[in-house]
Amino acid sequence: MDLHEYQGKEILASFGVRIQRGILAHSSKEAVDAAKKLTEETGTGWHVIKAQVHAGGRGKGGGVKLAKNLKEVEEIAGNIIGMDLVTPQTSAEGKRVHQVLVCEDVYYPGDSETSEFYMSVLLNRGTGKNMIMYSTEGGMDIETVAENTPHLIFTEEIDPATGILGFQARKIAFNLGLSGMAFKEMTKFVASLYKAYVESDSSMFEINPVLKTSDDKIMAVDAKVSIDDNSLYRRKQYAEMRDLREENPIEVEASALGLNYVDLDGNVGCMVNGAGLAMATMDLIKMAGGEPANFLDVGGTADAKRVEEAFRIILKDKGVKAILVNIFGGIVRCDRVANGIVEAYKNMGDAMNVPIIVRLQGTNAVIAKEIIDNSGLAVHSAVQFQEAADKVKEVLA
Repeated sequence: MDLHEYQGKEILASFGVRIQRGILAHSSKEAVDAAKKLTEETGTGWHVIKAQVHAGGRGKGGGVKLAKNLKEVEEIAGNIIGMDLVTPQTSAEGKRVHQVLVCEDVYYPGDSETSEFYMSVLLNRGTGKNMIMYSTEGGMDIETVAENTPHLIFTEEIDPATGILGFQARKIAFNLGLSGMAFKEMTKFVASLYKAYVESDSSMFEINPVLKTSDDKIMAVDAKVSIDDNSLYRRKQYAEMRDLREENPIEVEASALGLNYVDLDGNVGCMVNGAGLAMATMDLIKMAGGEPANFLDVGGTADAKRVEEAFRIILKDKGVKAILVNIFGGIVRCDRVANGIVEAYKNMGDAMNVPIIVRLQGTNAVIAKEIIDNSGLAVHSAVQFQEAADKVKEVLA
C-alpha cells in the first residue's frame, strides 16, 4: 500500500526522524492558513507547495513549486489542486490532485553549505536481508545515477536478526563524505530510518533527498513509503491511511470481491487459479501473439458467482478482445468450474461480448470439456496448453 508524502513523513517523525515540516491543505485558502502557521512556528517566509499524489517526478510535471509570499502560496496551491498531474510515473492522463502539502523552505538562497543525498531501505530478496541503498547524488532519479555513475551508489545489507549495527550507520555516514556534527546526525538518522522501516512493516522507504543543512542537521525533505499489504491486519493506524482515489478503481473493486487482480495494458483477459499458473498463462498469451490485459487469480473457489464476478471485472477493461480461462482442478473440481462458467455466461447475457477460451485440467477435466462443448454457448474449450494458445491466436486473427 503506497502512502502520500505527508503520511510517510508522519511515520518518520513518530520514530524520531527529522523531517521538513509541512501542513496538508485541500484548498488555496487552507494553503494560505498553513503557510501562516508555518511562518509562526519556523520563521520561514518562503514555502514549498507539493502535490500529494502516488507518483514520483512531481516536480517535472509542475507539481512542486516554491512560493515566496502568501499571494504566491494562494495562486500556486489553487493551480495545483484540481490539476491532472502528468509525471514519468503516471499514465498520459495523469493523476488528479486533491490536496497539497505546504512545507517550510529548508534551502537558503546562496547557501553552498547544504548537500543532498539519496537513501532507501528495502528487502534484498536475493539474500533475504534488508538493504540500505544510498548515494551522494540526492535529488536526482536514482535510475539515472545507476546508469551514468554506478560507482556513486552504495549498499549496506542488514541482517534482520541483529538489526542495523553501529558500525554500519557510521560506514554510511563516512561514505557520504560527512564529518563532525553532520556525521553524528547522519548515524542517528540512519538508525531511526531503519527502525521506522522495520517497525512499520514497510516494503520500502525512499528518501530523496536527504538534506544536510548549513548548520549540519540531517532531515528528510521527501518520503516515498510503501507498507506491506500483508501486515495491515496488525497495523490498523496505517491501513486507515489508504487513499482509494489514488488506486486503479478496477483493482479496488476486485480486492473488495476477494479477487487478486492487477490491471495491465494488453488485449487478452486472464482468469486463472494460482499465481504460478497465472504467470505461465500470461507467457502463453504472449507466445500466441497477444498481450495479457490483467493478472487475475480467482483462488481455490471458482463457483458460478465468483466466475461471474471475475468476468465482469475483466470486461470493465474495454481493451479486452478475448478471455482465456485456465483452471487446474486440484482442490476444485473441473466440472464444477465448467458449470460455473456456463451459468455465469448465461447470467451476463449481452455483456459477454468477447470470445472465451476455456482450458480445464485436473479432476473431472473430461466431464468439464463435455459440459463446455455441449453448452451451446460461444465458448472454445481446450485441453492442452498449446491448444489453448492456438485458439487465442485464432480468435485474435
